[in-house]
Amino acid sequence: MRILITGITGFVGSHLAEYALSRGDVEVFGTVRWRSRMENIEGILDRVCLVDCDLRDAVAVRKTLEEVRPEYIFHLAAQSFVPTSWKAPAETLFTNIISELNLLEAMRDLDLKARIHVAGSSEEYGLVFEDETPITEENPLRPLSPYAVSKVAQDMLAYQYHRSYGLYTVRTRAFNHEGPRRGHVFVTSNFAKQIAEIEKGKKEPVIEVGNLNARRDFTDVRDMVKAYWLALEKGEPGEVYNIGSGRAVTIREMLDILLSFTDREIEVRPVPERMRPSDVELLVCDCTKFRELTGWKPEIPLEKTLKDTLDYWRERV
Repeated sequence: MRILITGITGFVGSHLAEYALSRGDVEVFGTVRWRSRMENIEGILDRVCLVDCDLRDAVAVRKTLEEVRPEYIFHLAAQSFVPTSWKAPAETLFTNIISELNLLEAMRDLDLKARIHVAGSSEEYGLVFEDETPITEENPLRPLSPYAVSKVAQDMLAYQYHRSYGLYTVRTRAFNHEGPRRGHVFVTSNFAKQIAEIEKGKKEPVIEVGNLNARRDFTDVRDMVKAYWLALEKGEPGEVYNIGSGRAVTIREMLDILLSFTDREIEVRPVPERMRPSDVELLVCDCTKFRELTGWKPEIPLEKTLKDTLDYWRERV
């Protein structure tokens, strides 16, 4: 089987590529740009085929799909950092929406009978009330950031192209997923990096934090990529599936677990610049629909996810 992973050099893309290769029956292609950082896939560079393609360029996207002719497409590439979307809303919307539109249009133009997975986000739900949890796929979408708006648009585009043109689109709304290689700007990885820097004497023993009261549903990225594969393998075209653990943990609890892995005395200091203009206070997943379809469930405990993330940064700072 030939698969194409957009954003293969990223956090999730690199783990998905490793999982696909471990299956033994998959030829992995991935899109890159000239400035893509390769450290996440250094260990598999000799086993994947990289294709230069800016997904915002419709001609380049069509050429890529024509050359690769994948059977599965995992569309992961995006501007995925919520705070950046506040500073660069137009770029976030353009990158995320137009990149997917170009893929869908190229599939239609080439009459490519591939299955495409569109990686959405729990951020699409945005403002969620206590009596709406755990969140099902039928919950209203009330996005609270430009990033979340862009993911709603991606979600709806995939649905529309299935209904209008019969494309085999499968949408997921993944709740928080963490683990080694997570970018240092994301909350769990950022805390882990700060702890590693403190342990190495590169930083004063203070962790700067934002809102610690927000509650999130955490899954290990290595469990999440297995779910993504199952979504294309068993998911119904045009459908959307929540993916998560079904358990809410506050950012404070997550930080406390990370701090339990170090013997350093560390002060936790809230700073205004880490606060968002509007924050999503509660996201917890009802994964019943996906679990009943595929049998998937997360297997890696949060403690291992966080310990592996901290160890990842201990090797790098």
